[in-house]
Amino acid sequence: MRKTLSKKRILLPDPKFNDQLATRFVNNLMLDGKKSTAFKVFYDALDIVEEKKQDEEKTALELWKEGLSNVMPHVEVRSRRVGGATFQIPMPIRADRKISMAIKWMILYARKRNEKSMAQRLAGEILAAVKEEGAAVKKRVDVHKMADANKAFSHFRF
Repeated sequence: MRKTLSKKRILLPDPKFNDQLATRFVNNLMLDGKKSTAFKVFYDALDIVEEKKQDEEKTALELWKEGLSNVMPHVEVRSRRVGGATFQIPMPIRADRKISMAIKWMILYARKRNEKSMAQRLAGEILAAVKEEGAAVKKRVDVHKMADANKAFSHFRF
């Protein structure tokens, strides 16, 4: 790259749980700069998870983190041109990219669910991710299958 890398901004932890990952999730959930609305949706979703959970010794925040880690992919395919042909080459993913992909997928598939409120949709997606089911987990499985199908081309990785 020609330019120097920009500095990573430090996120303030969220007010309720004092967790930076929660703030990162809320920043991705936010629409039109309405952060307080996004925090309300997130906290309401965690309250719904708290009511509906079967595992009594874990808190809603721990369940959300577990669901997020179940959605995180470990490998992805990247396109690379080699001698006029484009190959899909499986590559391991950096830790911060894993987290951001998991957050984006969870929010995307929560928005596509058909419960009444966004908090209910998000809670449903969190609970499904904890049980290793739901659309976001299916997306992770599909990405892994794609990488597995193209592992013959992994020798093109430099």
